[in-house]
Amino acid sequence: MKDLKLEAALPARKDREAPSAIAVDGWRFHHIGIPTQTPRPGEQHVPHLKIYVSGYEFSPYGIQWMRFEPDAPYPEIIKTIPHVAFEVDDLKTALEGKEILVAPNSPSEGVTVAMILDSGAPVELLEFAPPLKQTQN
Repeated sequence: MKDLKLEAALPARKDREAPSAIAVDGWRFHHIGIPTQTPRPGEQHVPHLKIYVSGYEFSPYGIQWMRFEPDAPYPEIIKTIPHVAFEVDDLKTALEGKEILVAPNSPSEGVTVAMILDSGAPVELLEFAPPLKQTQN
C-alpha cells in the first residue's frame, strides 16, 4: 500500500524524463545485479558475504552477476530478482521513508550499502567514502 500511495502522489513521468531518483534526488546509476545459480567465468568469491560476483569489472553497462551460497543470509527476493544499484551522496538521507530490505553495511573498505524495496523490486544504494588525501613527505 505504501508504494501505491507514493505513486499516486507523484506526477506521471514522460518517456524521455529520467526517474526522479536521478533527476530530483541526484542518484547515479552504478550497476544492475543479476542473480544466477550457474557459475560464471571469472567469478570472484567474497566469502564474508557468501556470494560470488562476476562481470562488473568488464561490463560497459554495469552488469554484475551474483551467485549466492546456499546459506547466504539475504532475503529471497535479493537472491532471485535482479536489482538496480545507485550511488548516493548520503545513504542515511536516501533511506528516509524507504522500506529497507538489508540495513546499511560495509561490504568492503570505503563502501556502505543498503537494499530497499520499490514497487516489489530490490534496489541497492551505495555510498562511497571520499578518497583519503595523500600527504606529501
